[in-house]
Amino acid sequence: MKKKMVSLLVASAMVVSALAGCGSSSESSGSSASGTSAESQTVSEEETSGEESNVLRVGMECAYAPFNWTQETEEVANGDTAVPIYGTNFYAYGYDVMVAKKLAEQMGMELEIHKVEWDSIGLSMDSGVYDCIIAGMGKTEEREKSYAFTEPYYYRDNCITVKKGSEYENVKGLSELNGKGVKLTTQLGTGWVPLLDQIEGGVLSGNYATTAECFMAISNGVADVAVIDVPTAESAAMTNSDLVVIQLDENDTFKDDQEMTNVCIATRKDDTALRDKIQAAMDAIGWNDKAAMDELMEEAIQLQPAAN
Repeated sequence: MKKKMVSLLVASAMVVSALAGCGSSSESSGSSASGTSAESQTVSEEETSGEESNVLRVGMECAYAPFNWTQETEEVANGDTAVPIYGTNFYAYGYDVMVAKKLAEQMGMELEIHKVEWDSIGLSMDSGVYDCIIAGMGKTEEREKSYAFTEPYYYRDNCITVKKGSEYENVKGLSELNGKGVKLTTQLGTGWVPLLDQIEGGVLSGNYATTAECFMAISNGVADVAVIDVPTAESAAMTNSDLVVIQLDENDTFKDDQEMTNVCIATRKDDTALRDKIQAAMDAIGWNDKAAMDELMEEAIQLQPAAN
């Protein structure tokens, strides 16, 4: 095969990618440890297929604990090892990496992690930098028009996060927030954004590119309520004592939020062969058990470095 170099140049004026992770269509990953990002890498045409090279190339933010994060060494407290981030001196770990390692082992493939900003994660995959996205990303009807998806590898619940000691600390149901002029925030471009409209009389204080910024807004009193998923909120609360995570009563919670609950693996739309191979590996290891998923996620939450 003739080598044809493909370079990715993501313009700063790019607005909305067709896909963005953790339920996003336009978000940025925000701050993370230094290292080359996937969109700046140059790859040859013959290197873009995981099938050809027997390498499972995975794109993720590496800055979205507990799904994925960056750490300086490969050591993990549970005795496992983190995976080197391609082109850097850092390592990636978290729920996504743990699942990716299981699947790569089942498929007899080497695992390669590529760090990428959320606002270009789909573009980088389409250009061949990596072959799939395992990144805490919700499957939506919109994304299914452009990408092929596996069945869920995690089911997450949504929640609200408030400041400890605030008047909202003991809220049990969504209706308790109605008519109070609550200052709201969530991550830009995500499926959580339309959920804010379900809080009657709520006031948008500003949405942010990363969940970390949303939680900081709560801590600083810039916002009263952040709408995020449970594992991400619990992860943040472990390192920020200002935060209180509230899982709303099932009879008084958000409606039509299913698109944010199914977290799936994406491949290029025409790469159904890899999608099916990954799905077969998921089936082979029985990765359709919510209890097992929750157990692994709890482990990931406990293992995250304090800096994440």
